[in-house]
Amino acid sequence: MTYDLKIAGGTVFDGTGSAGVPANVAIRDGRIVEIGECSDTAKRTIGARGAIVTPGFVDLHCHYDGQVSWDAEMMPSSIHGVTTCLVGNCGVGFAPVRSQDHTRLIRLMEGVEDIPGAALAEGIRWGWESFAEYIDVIDGIPRTIDVGLQVPHDALRLFVMGDRAEQLEAATPADVEQMRTLLRAALEAGAWGFSTGRTDNHRSADGHATPASEARRDELVGVARAFEGLGHGVLQAVSDFDMEQGPSHFDAEFDLLEAMAAAAGGHPTSLSLLQRDQASDQWRRILERVERANGAHVPMRVQVATRPIGVLLGFEATFHPFMGFPTYKSLAHLPIEERVRRMREPEIRARILSERSEPVAGDGSPIPPLADKLLENIDFVAMRLFTLGERPNYEPDRANSIFAQALAREVPPLAAVYDAMVAGDGRALLYFPLYNYTDNSLDAVREMMLHPLALVSLSDGGAHVGTVCDASYGTFMLQHWTRDRPHDRIAIERAVQLLTSIPAAYLGLHDRGVLRPGMRADLNVIDLANLALESPKLVHDLPAGGRRLIQRAHGYRATIVRGEVILENDQLTGARPGRVVRPTTSVPTAASPALPQPK
Repeated sequence: MTYDLKIAGGTVFDGTGSAGVPANVAIRDGRIVEIGECSDTAKRTIGARGAIVTPGFVDLHCHYDGQVSWDAEMMPSSIHGVTTCLVGNCGVGFAPVRSQDHTRLIRLMEGVEDIPGAALAEGIRWGWESFAEYIDVIDGIPRTIDVGLQVPHDALRLFVMGDRAEQLEAATPADVEQMRTLLRAALEAGAWGFSTGRTDNHRSADGHATPASEARRDELVGVARAFEGLGHGVLQAVSDFDMEQGPSHFDAEFDLLEAMAAAAGGHPTSLSLLQRDQASDQWRRILERVERANGAHVPMRVQVATRPIGVLLGFEATFHPFMGFPTYKSLAHLPIEERVRRMREPEIRARILSERSEPVAGDGSPIPPLADKLLENIDFVAMRLFTLGERPNYEPDRANSIFAQALAREVPPLAAVYDAMVAGDGRALLYFPLYNYTDNSLDAVREMMLHPLALVSLSDGGAHVGTVCDASYGTFMLQHWTRDRPHDRIAIERAVQLLTSIPAAYLGLHDRGVLRPGMRADLNVIDLANLALESPKLVHDLPAGGRRLIQRAHGYRATIVRGEVILENDQLTGARPGRVVRPTTSVPTAASPALPQPK
């Protein structure tokens, strides 16, 4: 019988952690039908000689909540091997919602996730109130890849409590019951889970704390009971854990989240995990508590990144150190070429470097707090600030830092930052690793990723669009960790497993994440020897002319979703097989293997 598609001559890494084997892969009707010789004829054959063939990547942390309502391409995830993604992370999102609260949720997302409010206001195609209606609307939009939806705590709390939610009032028993009822209805309609955010770093565009950031134990526990008796569902949380206030505060916060996880009746909870400068051992404390929770039969996992959580600075990015300087503000309206030309003039340079930053930028918007923090600690920051270059290095040596350049040239660090920014055409980006790089290496990240309770994720593909560009995390995993790192690399089969079967199994996606006959035909064909990342670029492709960072890659011969080629030779093809994936549409097939365990 003729195949629809055959992938011929590649080395197959099936996602289970097994070593790669030379084999062909045959696809018919959107499913894998044979792996091996595959001797029948095919309507189309993709040559994979010299390439690896993997399951499609499953990304658990994307923040495409607004983008899914207008964007069929689902970039940048779709150009980095992702075939299924999960949104509704960190407690923020757009359903359930009353019509009078549209702007509130936009302002919340704008502040928390650095997505232009104008883009959200123009782009979101409202047409829902309940979460079930949201699922149906989003499912009606064809797209490149599949998307799973979670219920965000902030939207749920605002829907039930209105102004009282924004004022951080405690939820009453009646409020908790209504939230639980609404969450249960959403889960039964096809939501994959529930997320909550408890970090001071998350603020609305108006500077207010997020509605659920101070939710009490009885609320979290009561809402989590919506999962009891369900056959699917996960929970996700982000928290500061208040480590700087002492061990007792850390333990109290973890106790609260563990109580929420326990109340979910066996449904797993994942926590964002990263290495912080101010408390570099916090991630180990979190891992210890997560291990203890699992020992007490409370399933908890950690979501980890593959590289530093870093901020990109540039004249076209969301912020840079000079945006509040009076002379710079007088030039900010100029086209970037003219602006940079003027800034290279010795008199302008000297004037700017002699000034102090003011509280507002040239357009009247407030200076982001991080910009002020950079200036307050410029010597320290310059030690961790690097030029990104056309072939980005995300594990740079301190000897290549801006501070090292300043010492070599015998100029102040701020002057070295200035000169790096006006170099070339002025569109160069500077890279500041905020987290996961305390020791000037990724050794801690490696330890996190290889922990048996780790879920590789945190791409933030649709978030922080002018400061962060981490949706390429899967590409980086293969390029850096399996091929380029000089020491302590990760085996290809383990890296593929971390990107595919482990997140799929955690979520309960039984029909994908592993290459086996009967499974969905979600695959990547990757020229690993030539896989490379470009430098992120600012593009103006969001609604209302909004800008975002996009990072492209070389080396993806093909990405296939449900048997259709959505990307070929690093370019999207225009195919739109992706839909909303619901728990009822992800069921084991007769040929499905047992869920893989970490090796």
